[in-house]
Amino acid sequence: MHFPATYEYPNAPYFAEYMNFQADENLFDVLKNQSAEIIDLFEKLEKGQAEFAYEEGKWSLKGLLGHMVDTERIVSYRVLAISRGEKIDLPGFDENEYQLASEYETQDPHEILAQYKATRAATTLLLHSLSTKQWNQMGQANGKATSARAWAWMIAGHEKHHLNIIRARYLPHFS
Repeated sequence: MHFPATYEYPNAPYFAEYMNFQADENLFDVLKNQSAEIIDLFEKLEKGQAEFAYEEGKWSLKGLLGHMVDTERIVSYRVLAISRGEKIDLPGFDENEYQLASEYETQDPHEILAQYKATRAATTLLLHSLSTKQWNQMGQANGKATSARAWAWMIAGHEKHHLNIIRARYLPHFS
């Protein structure tokens, strides 16, 4: 799936950061490679490492994975709704409020990883099912006009952002 044109997503700081891809990258390859990296990383964690937070007040590694699951679920719904021609403005969400209510910190990291795998599988199946018309469909989310394609790429961009944080701020503590 080709990268969205600039008119397909808002000129907002969070979109700019997450839409940092090369125009010739393939969305399905990106999602597959990211998923493989996340699964490999979490399957290799030693006891207690999933509970590690690199700084006071930051999420643990398993909390971060849970955040990625929640966000992918929400953004996948946006892809679905917009691709189906939804006319209402889809609401935003406060990631910190969701995290507080999630109770990921009390959950087993293997169960959170299982949620991640299931969510990615469902997302991939949804994205593969979309027609060209559905990919190009425009809708509203957070008060901004966006395409289904832009939200699909947002999933990859959000995960890329957090993979970079994991590599820079969590993994150095495990070496």
